[in-house]
Amino acid sequence: MAVHPSVLDLIGDTPIVDVSELSPNPSVRLLAKMEGQNPAGSVKDRIALAMVADAEADGTLVPGRTIIEPSSGNTGIALAMIARIRGYPIKIVLPENVSPERRQALEVFGAEIIPSPGEEGSNGAVRLARRLADENPEWVFLYQYANEANPRAHYTTTGPEILRDVPDITHFVAGLGTSGTLMGVGTYLKEQKPDVQVLAVEPPSGELVQGLRSLDDGYIPPVFEKWGGFDLLDGKRIVRPRESIEYTRRLADTCGIFAGLSAGAALAGAVRVAEQVPEGETATVVFVVCDAGWKYLSTGLWTKDSEQMEREAKGKIWW
Repeated sequence: MAVHPSVLDLIGDTPIVDVSELSPNPSVRLLAKMEGQNPAGSVKDRIALAMVADAEADGTLVPGRTIIEPSSGNTGIALAMIARIRGYPIKIVLPENVSPERRQALEVFGAEIIPSPGEEGSNGAVRLARRLADENPEWVFLYQYANEANPRAHYTTTGPEILRDVPDITHFVAGLGTSGTLMGVGTYLKEQKPDVQVLAVEPPSGELVQGLRSLDDGYIPPVFEKWGGFDLLDGKRIVRPRESIEYTRRLADTCGIFAGLSAGAALAGAVRVAEQVPEGETATVVFVVCDAGWKYLSTGLWTKDSEQMEREAKGKIWW
């Protein structure tokens, strides 16, 4: 095994695990892309590294400048890890209703946390970060929702990895947040295999649960628009909180995969796809396990009654 000069060299090239025992259709394989295996624990490691590298390359980010970014947790943790290694001060605007493990992880890497109103969700964190960046032009606002490095990181790494490891892929399923994963991976896959179906997982309109974003709530991420999201997507699957909880638990109980709630949402979407494949046809569905479960232990996700978890989930940021 090679010796790496930096932990950042371990970002990407994550494994894929067959979880077809959870498929409701024996003719449909379900495969999990294990992004929680990245060093800071999530798919956001990829875009954080890409955004910092781009900002360094164009001279925007230089020694002494401070990074500011809104995040519900994963992007902030990944950026804080990288900023610590590279020597940049960093401020993360974080909704106050995220799980305590996320705040603790940010503190491990020395990030300054600026709380935003929990009831405003991720959109509230974005608004506050933009205002602070406008008031402090010397800070570097990477803004993952509009940063081209976000989808491009997935176009150049995640997409090629999936096609290399699963050349027979027929469907790609991922949660919709910034839309970077869906846009980057989806664009690459459709260029290489035009028949691949790309599907988004969203919460019901008006719900903050899971940290997923519903396009019906009115905010369209700039990355989604610029990369032609409406034309790229072949459809979406609406996943409710109870389904996300159920399938997150099934990943652990059946497959031994300890993942965050958004993974359960993505799996629920993949199961919906499998159910709709016509009899006599085969399919291979790849879905994204965005992060590992350690950031959710305090929520009781694996131990509390499902109805209690569903009630407590409302109004919390999960991804």
